Amino acid sequence: MGLETVNQQSMEEARHTFMQCCTSSAWVERMAASRPYMGAESLFKIADRHWAELGESDFLEAFEGHPKIGDVNSLRAKYANTKALAGAEQSGVNVATDETLKALADGNTAYEEKFGFIFIVCATGKSAEEMLELLNQRLPNDRDTELRNAAEEQRKITRIRLEKLV
Repeated sequence: MGLETVNQQSMEEARHTFMQCCTSSAWVERMAASRPYMGAESLFKIADRHWAELGESDFLEAFEGHPKIGDVNSLRAKYANTKALAGAEQSGVNVATDETLKALADGNTAYEEKFGFIFIVCATGKSAEEMLELLNQRLPNDRDTELRNAAEEQRKITRIRLEKLV
C-alpha cells in the first residue's frame, strides 16, 4: 500500500487500514488521527507510543482480533508441512506431531481459563514446539504479568503488520 497512500486516505479508510494491523479501536483512532506520517520510523514510533498509552480494556479488545487456537484440527492446518515444504528450501522447519498439537490446544485452553484472554505471541517464524514451550513458560505467571507479556507480543505483531503496510 505505502505510507503515502495511508497519509492520503480518508479518515474512514485509514481506520480500516489500521484495523488490519491491530483491532484496538482506541489505537486505530489515534493512528488515523496522527497522520500524516513523515516516514516509516515515525509511523513505528508513534504506533508504539499510542500502544503504550492504552489500558487493559484496549489490550483485550486487540487480543480479541486474533483467532483462538483451540482445537487440534486448526493447529494441524496451521502447522501442516508437505514434502515440498520439508525440502531443501526449508529443511530446518519442524513438522509438528499430533502430540505437540494436542498439548498446544490443551495449553491454550488452560491459558484462556486462567487469564481470561487467549494466548498471544508473535508467532512469526516459530514452530509448534517453540509455541508450546513459550506457552508453558508463561502459564505460571500471574494475570498482571501475563497481560503485560501479551500486550508486548501484540505490539510486536502490530509492528510486523505495519511494516507490511508500508
